[in-house]
Amino acid sequence: MKWQALYSDKRITAEDAIADTVHSGDRVFMTGNCSVPRALTDALVAYAPYVENVEIAQALSVGPAPWNDPDLQGHLRSNTMFIGHSTREAVWQGRADYTPVLLSEFPLLFKYQLPIDVALIHTSLPDEKGFCSYSIETGLTKTAAESAKYIVAQVNPQMPYIMGDTLIHVKDIDHIVEADAPLDEFTMGGGTHDPVVEEIAAHIAELIPDGATLQLGIGAIPDSVLQYLEDKQELGIHSELFSDGVKRLVEKGVITGARKTLHPGKITAGFVLGSRELYRWLDHNELVELHRTEYINDPCIIGHNYRQVAINGAIEVDLTGQVCADSIGPKLYSGVGGQMDFIYGASRSKGGLPIIALPSTAKGGTMSRITPMLKQGAGVVTSRNHVHWIITEFGAVNLYGRSIRKRAEALISIAHPKFRDDLAEQAKALDYI
Repeated sequence: MKWQALYSDKRITAEDAIADTVHSGDRVFMTGNCSVPRALTDALVAYAPYVENVEIAQALSVGPAPWNDPDLQGHLRSNTMFIGHSTREAVWQGRADYTPVLLSEFPLLFKYQLPIDVALIHTSLPDEKGFCSYSIETGLTKTAAESAKYIVAQVNPQMPYIMGDTLIHVKDIDHIVEADAPLDEFTMGGGTHDPVVEEIAAHIAELIPDGATLQLGIGAIPDSVLQYLEDKQELGIHSELFSDGVKRLVEKGVITGARKTLHPGKITAGFVLGSRELYRWLDHNELVELHRTEYINDPCIIGHNYRQVAINGAIEVDLTGQVCADSIGPKLYSGVGGQMDFIYGASRSKGGLPIIALPSTAKGGTMSRITPMLKQGAGVVTSRNHVHWIITEFGAVNLYGRSIRKRAEALISIAHPKFRDDLAEQAKALDYI
């Protein structure tokens, strides 16, 4: 049977697709980030009263998350591997679960540890051979979907067809739900003209050499760095994600990938967060390849890149170099994400730069983010054994290979000046200096 006939036979309404595949006690994987399949999730929320104890396994989801509504307790329950804005309150109130995991191992959880009954995916239209693209959310989705008993696809003509390891054939989809709908958008926060962010970004940019390959975490600082790189040459991208700032540097001729060790001439990533303008640019763009996250975020793969730069954020850093990036004390806030994957991977790269960047203060300047000790209950994302560069608006220091005494002195030097004397006194009380 030709794929066109298969496609026609598998078309179904979202309501019927959910009713046919989702049962009480099931684990449902939902593709996320800016690729949430809204037609399918809306149908799932409407169907929720007819099922009990359905787990929704997900990572970050952009936009509203009606499946976390308190009225759906006992019917639907999120199990998220990265806490975003739409799931944070539900996790804090005990209505949703958080499972910590390295981003490089996220897809493998579903292959080996957490079997999936139904995968809800979001794809492009099929090409002339019947292959749809997982598109802007490939990395975290493809392996999980392939391990599911049933795959339900929202096929959307507004979803760009992106190259790389992104394809699924119509024959491998159980139900197809057609939905012509705008994709969710995400603004990184770069270009906010926050002077602290700008100063941090400028310090980072000074360290980045021509020909480097960049990883950019989520947040205003990584995105702002791109604005300071217009005088660089032949930069590359190997990152779990990228956004609109990368497109701008491609158009300016700064990002070419010409010196990349792996996938030269290509932008390689797992997923994309950005604007509709970016999504249109990605459609059939041979410069861009998306791949599975267990490949993109593998530290051994990352380490093969020449001059791999990893730029990630933090909530606080203690005087020994321990980095907390996922909680405020014991209160869970985000997740490990790809920070540890890329910090370690960049450290294995020849000429690599593993960077943690953060403002020196929080709460309107009343609290130092450089602290004698992490808050009680705080999680360590990057350990003192893995940390290299720490950057604030007051400068950049490399902690790798330094004693605790020298680390403490270095970190105090880039703390906000009004906290330095107190940090020094506490460092002495802890016998660090």
